[in-house]
Amino acid sequence: MSTPVPQPGILNINPYVGGKSSAKGGQKIAKLSSNESPLGPSPKAIEAAENIVQDLHRYPDGGAADLTTAIAEVYGLDADRIICGNGSDEIISLLISAYVGVGDEVLYPEHGFLMYPISTHAAGGTPVAAAETNRTTDVDALLAAVTDRTKIVFLANPNNPTGTYLPISEVERLRAGLRDNVLLVLDAAYAEYVVRDDYKSGAELVESHDNVVMTRTFSKIYGLSALRIGWGYCPPEVADVLHRIRGPFNTNALAQAAAVAAVRDQDHVNKARAHNDKWLPILTQSLRGMGLEITPSVGNFLLIDFANSRKSAADAEKYLSGQGLLLRAVAGYGLPSCLRMSIGTDDENHAVMDALRIFLEK
Repeated sequence: MSTPVPQPGILNINPYVGGKSSAKGGQKIAKLSSNESPLGPSPKAIEAAENIVQDLHRYPDGGAADLTTAIAEVYGLDADRIICGNGSDEIISLLISAYVGVGDEVLYPEHGFLMYPISTHAAGGTPVAAAETNRTTDVDALLAAVTDRTKIVFLANPNNPTGTYLPISEVERLRAGLRDNVLLVLDAAYAEYVVRDDYKSGAELVESHDNVVMTRTFSKIYGLSALRIGWGYCPPEVADVLHRIRGPFNTNALAQAAAVAAVRDQDHVNKARAHNDKWLPILTQSLRGMGLEITPSVGNFLLIDFANSRKSAADAEKYLSGQGLLLRAVAGYGLPSCLRMSIGTDDENHAVMDALRIFLEK
């Protein structure tokens, strides 16, 4: 008997696996595997979501008008170019669905976000990974990998899981080297954490070119991961295309209300950034002092490499998990000797440093 057959490419997908959220034995855990904010969401965002609960029988605003207005006002953007989605993952998926078909290629750096190849396979396209240099996107390698079949180039800036970034001059050079019919997607999920003079998230490039899109999320510094809310900033023609194919109510009312309150509470964002700025150098110095290689990061996480250690990343993950400390294995990103650690609370960060020191001395 025959059975339904999925479209070409679907069975080539390795399903996305998120960071661990539980450990054996039911002990208290420190979840440092998903780059979530240790400060959690703004209290104003929580209050806003709670106020929506009594209206759960009502459909949300399909166009997320209040949210697009708030984003535009806070970031100084054109509201008509903004599209909201069920996390920035959905914006990425919509872009690939709209512009990629069988035989087309999607290009990204080798340690790029796993949803790029997953969504590409789902559309019947071919994902192409370009080599990085020192775990940093190499613009020359990306441009060399462009072919007549290339439809989209993804650049996560800063990149997850490495934490590295490209200065705006290199991003501009990448765009200048692409054909006008190739879409450059700047995935700026961690942009709010970056405090470097040579960094820009990409909004200006969107406004000055017809083939650049910027994606953002409320899952990281805003602490709204559970509500799945993100957004994209697009050329008008691209925004029109995405609105045509998105679901009619693709973002829920709780997420919209919480995100409006969150984006308007920049004091809370500043506190989250300050916490991150405090701990990135402390953890980097401490872990390097244990003989571990730490990739310089501008995100809210660190890539810890055990390649030069007597112990393996897999053994380290197992030991830490046994202590209730959950870090992210990143072999799926082509980094089998590494673990990724989200910046946690003060107590969680101290606990990881203490546990790793004991583990490495055994």
